[in-house]
Amino acid sequence: MHFVEPSREVLAETLLAAGPDAPTLCRGWRTRDLAAHLYLRERKAAVGLGLIIKRLAKASDQATARLAAKLTTAEDYAGLVNTFRAGHPRLSPMNIKALDESSNLIEYFVHTEDVRRAVDRWAPRALDEAYSDALWDELVKRAAILYRGVDLGIVLVCPSGPRHVAKRAPVSVAIVGEPGELLMHAHGRTRHALVTFEGQPDAVALLQSAEVGL
Repeated sequence: MHFVEPSREVLAETLLAAGPDAPTLCRGWRTRDLAAHLYLRERKAAVGLGLIIKRLAKASDQATARLAAKLTTAEDYAGLVNTFRAGHPRLSPMNIKALDESSNLIEYFVHTEDVRRAVDRWAPRALDEAYSDALWDELVKRAAILYRGVDLGIVLVCPSGPRHVAKRAPVSVAIVGEPGELLMHAHGRTRHALVTFEGQPDAVALLQSAEVGL
């Protein structure tokens, strides 16, 4: 089952409901900045590459800031979000379903929660089981990269049973939570992820102070 298209719809609805000036969990970004990022990521290759290639990060951030600054009215903002909502450009490689899934399933989930969880009162969404399973599968593929900066072994554990060793080391910590919560933790939203830890107290403290995510 392909979950990216409904995830895109939910993300767009979340952005529209929040408006252009709402906070997000993305450092220094309001919702207008996040919307600009999502729009440019699909249309400007350098913006997407800036997320993984450090020498392109400054240009990516500048392009995002310039576009966000142009969203001076609610109508401007809504128009940009609705363009994102409409889908990839016709000639985008993201029209290949497998590539779309690997590139955007987690992206859209995390950014939806970046908006939802940036307020004082929020509650986790009740996710379809198949959707949760798809999120878990994508997390497993990239967990080693997301936790590479942690000087510990990391074991990801779902309450329903699945486990994944993301990183091996003499001392390990198990991170326990639903797939969506584990995703938020792995992507650096550690204070906004509903997870628990199992391990030696000093190891748990080290994990809680470590830099996690890309």
